[in-house]
Amino acid sequence: MINDQDRRLYGRRKGRPLRQGQAELFENLYPKLELDLGSSLDPRDAFDHEVKAIWLEIGFGKGEHLCAQAQANPDVGIIGCEPFINGMASALQYTHDENLSNIRLLNDDARKCLDVVKEASIDRAFILHPDPWPKRHHAKRRFFNPESLDRLAASLKDGAELRLATDDRSYSAWALMQIERHPDFEWQAQSMTDWVDRPQDWPMTRYGEKALRQGRTIVFLSFYRKPRRKA
Repeated sequence: MINDQDRRLYGRRKGRPLRQGQAELFENLYPKLELDLGSSLDPRDAFDHEVKAIWLEIGFGKGEHLCAQAQANPDVGIIGCEPFINGMASALQYTHDENLSNIRLLNDDARKCLDVVKEASIDRAFILHPDPWPKRHHAKRRFFNPESLDRLAASLKDGAELRLATDDRSYSAWALMQIERHPDFEWQAQSMTDWVDRPQDWPMTRYGEKALRQGRTIVFLSFYRKPRRKA
């Protein structure tokens, strides 16, 4: 379980004070959507209706992508993990305004979810514009590391997709190096367009739009969870 402060993969937990409406959503809506981890978790049981697939977004920022995917895919159960309170408040507002019933949320480290989620229970995972932790001595905090990828590999179904977006060149190089070394993942790219062009079913985040306005290039990387070896 996650209990070592030095292993954090995120920065601060809270920014500016929440507005009254946001605070009320935290008090009244979040408990209804909060993911109940327990000692083990079958993510399908977290939803009030049957879903055909489970998607997981790790660190969803303000929640634009999370909620856009939920709106476009009402038959998919989408779990979002975000430790930043203000980002969670934004996602709660989207969920409330659009009356989305296929979202479940965790205002905490996503690895706590990966610690207890049922093996091979997630059909797709997203990691969009993660903190690059650019300083060398902070590199161990990057989510793309052997330990976190092991947990993801265990939770993902065979053939599941792992999507990463980043505008940081060092992070994309780091991620590709980690994937190349990991036995359970494979990069899907066949040509340059596979990582330069954003797929149509990949909604842009607020951070991504800001990066483009500032002239930064975003890469869209898609990785494949290899089939498990039969015993």
